[in-house]
Amino acid sequence: MAEKKSAILKGWLDRILEVYPAGSRGIFRKNPDPFSNPIGSAIRDGIEKLLQEILDPTDVARSRSILDPIIRIRAVENLSPSRAMAFIPLLKEIIRESLSDQILEKVSSQEWMAVSYRIDQLTLQAFDIYLECREKIHQLKVKELKNRMGKVWEEGRPENPFWEGR
Repeated sequence: MAEKKSAILKGWLDRILEVYPAGSRGIFRKNPDPFSNPIGSAIRDGIEKLLQEILDPTDVARSRSILDPIIRIRAVENLSPSRAMAFIPLLKEIIRESLSDQILEKVSSQEWMAVSYRIDQLTLQAFDIYLECREKIHQLKVKELKNRMGKVWEEGRPENPFWEGR
């Protein structure tokens, strides 16, 4: 799999970007600058590190730190949880497509099961991060609504000249 890493990454990036409009896909794919293309850069950098983590795992904290920026982006986009997370298990399909039958025959079922397990664990970890992000977004929305309602309440009190005579 390490030999086909660039093909796997290209295929994975292409499939991840399918959820975006065609014009955005081109920008996200081609522009590596993190300042002018923060989304594309975060996705590209993140999936490269994730693939390395799958091929040569270190620890859960590292994979979480790699997943976090990508999942934060996906959480603020108006995607369903299944669409936001689908890019991770999709990697199994990308790997199978990228490896020729000869290479697949050389990979033992035990090796494939280990890779598959790591991908599944990343999916679960990503879902936890996604839910944390969505919860934070909802908390911010509630806080903003309370702030707005507080201002309306303050402006609507009887000692406010706007309300006098009504």
